[in-house]
Amino acid sequence: MSAVIVGVAESDLGIVGPDRTELALQAQAARRALAEAGLTLADVDGLATASVEMNAPVLRVAEYLGVRPTYLDSTNVGGASFVSHVGHAALAIEAGLCEVVLITYGSTQRSQRSRVYGQAGAVRYEEQYEQIWGLPMPVGAYALAASRHMGLYGTTAGQLAEVAVAARQWAALNPVAFSRDPLSIEDVLASPMVCSPLHVRDCCLVTDGGGALVMTSAERAADLPGLPVDVLGFGEASTHYRIMSMPDLSSIPAAISAPAALARAGLSVSDIDVFELYDSFTITVLLTLEAIGLCAAGEGGAFVAGGRLAPGGDLAVNTSGGGLSYCHPGMFGIFTVIEAVRQLRGECGERQVTGARTALAHGTGGTLSSGATVVLGRQG
Repeated sequence: MSAVIVGVAESDLGIVGPDRTELALQAQAARRALAEAGLTLADVDGLATASVEMNAPVLRVAEYLGVRPTYLDSTNVGGASFVSHVGHAALAIEAGLCEVVLITYGSTQRSQRSRVYGQAGAVRYEEQYEQIWGLPMPVGAYALAASRHMGLYGTTAGQLAEVAVAARQWAALNPVAFSRDPLSIEDVLASPMVCSPLHVRDCCLVTDGGGALVMTSAERAADLPGLPVDVLGFGEASTHYRIMSMPDLSSIPAAISAPAALARAGLSVSDIDVFELYDSFTITVLLTLEAIGLCAAGEGGAFVAGGRLAPGGDLAVNTSGGGLSYCHPGMFGIFTVIEAVRQLRGECGERQVTGARTALAHGTGGTLSSGATVVLGRQG
């Protein structure tokens, strides 16, 4: 692939409403990312976005920003959407459909104290077969997967807690992370149960916030001030929508999307220096580690033990603090790419992974329904 990422930015994060909308947060992040790239809104001819709550978000964002793109992408596959947008934009740039693609996301979910999930109003479509039994969504779906993993492989609640503790230790090094206080395995296990076996600290944050990415061709990037990051490979996959239709509760779409992305990049998982993995819940990370080939099926619990994912551990995973401790405004996928780019540029301060030259960013959407993976590389 010859497309590159030349700008990344967050909006203000945490609790930033209710006086600002998700459109306002996207505009703030977009202007910051474009300024970093040395570009303006007038340069944008491609736009991609998705929303938890808005209908036709790409049209609304285009209008709000005052841009008239000739390439539009409103792919919505849950939290994986923005990782998919990166892959799609790379293909569009290479095909000559556009030159500068802006990818944005924003949500004021925490300020609104709301979560829109599934079909509002009457229960219909697939929901009618799950909601009548009172399964809380989406946490109930992930709790089912965690229970299955425990039953099949003997995974423990303490091993799940390792994921949350590692994320918090990375977040302590990130000045804009929402939760930075010390967290122990005992703290995770003592936190209230949300949906057995998942405790509060096994679950992602609910915050406000937004993010933006700017992509262009390698040729255009040569005239821009920043260090471009190459998009080396991309893959996406889906195996189901509702959790009742998941073919195997212990195998997720990352098992398809990640190998495809690595193969297109000409790399193996052992070549990757930094992993930014969607962590909606602690079980999501365990399943993703197995799916992308860092450990065998069923070995995720033992693999993360002893602080392996934490600063100073064997594997750099979710170095921003992830959705568990950094931010999680409804959909998190765009932030995996933002952190991966910053790590490859060497911009992460105390949490910088020394010598990072390759990164894998992965998004998970729905109820373990979709997976999108990008492999990125540092130039020079």
